[in-house]
Amino acid sequence: MSKRIKVKPPGIAVLSIIGIFIVFSVASITSPRDKNEGFRYFINKKIGSGCISYKQTIFSRKLRDMLPDYIGESGNSGIKKCSNKKELLKKASRNEVYKIRSGRGFVVEDLSYSFPYLTKEGKILIREIGKRFRKKISGTRLRGSDFRITSMTRTTEEFLKLRKNNPNASENTPHYYGNALDISYVRFSAKKWFVTDCDKYYLKEALAEVIWQLREENKCWATYEIKQGCFHVVAR
Repeated sequence: MSKRIKVKPPGIAVLSIIGIFIVFSVASITSPRDKNEGFRYFINKKIGSGCISYKQTIFSRKLRDMLPDYIGESGNSGIKKCSNKKELLKKASRNEVYKIRSGRGFVVEDLSYSFPYLTKEGKILIREIGKRFRKKISGTRLRGSDFRITSMTRTTEEFLKLRKNNPNASENTPHYYGNALDISYVRFSAKKWFVTDCDKYYLKEALAEVIWQLREENKCWATYEIKQGCFHVVAR
C-alpha cells in the first residue's frame, strides 16, 4: 500500500512574493514605450507625491508668437504643401526634408495626422533644443530625461483625417511647410523612478526656457498651446 505524501501549502510570505511579482509583471508591460507608465506610474502616484521645489523661472508664458505674424515667412522658407505621403517622400528623396528619429534629449512619438520629416532648419533646431535641454537639466536628479515630439509635417490628406476628429482644426498651419513641430510639455521620458508634480513642472519650464532662448536668438517662433498641452515651435 503506497503512502500518501502530504504537500505542505505555501506560506503567506511565499504567496505574497508571488502576488507582488505578478502585479509587477502585469503593470510593467502596460506601456513599454513610456518610462513613466505601468508599474512606475503606480508607484509614483502612491509613493512619489512629495515635492522638492526647483528654482526655475516661468518661461512658458513668454512663448506667445501669433500665427499671422509668421505664417507668410514660414511658407516662403519651407517646402510647398504636399497632398499626400507620396509627395512628401519625393521631397525627402531630394533632401528638401529629412526624416527625424529620436535623438539626444528627445523622443519622436508615433505621430497621428503628420509625418516625422522636417526641413534642414527644422532638423537643426530640434537637435539644438534637445542638446540644450539635456544640458539644462544635467545638474538635477532629472538628468537624462527626454521631451516628446507629438507632431511634425502634415499633408492635406492627413489634415482631412484630422478634421473629421477635430472640426476646429485650422488649415492655415505651418505644419504644411516642413518647419513646424509640436513638443509635449505634459509627457516626458524620465529615468527617475519617483516623478512628482514638481518634477513635471520643472521639466516643462526648463524646456520652455530653452525654446525661449532660441526664440530670442531668432532661431524660431514659439507658442504656448494651453489646450493642446504642447509648445508649437517653428524654425526660422
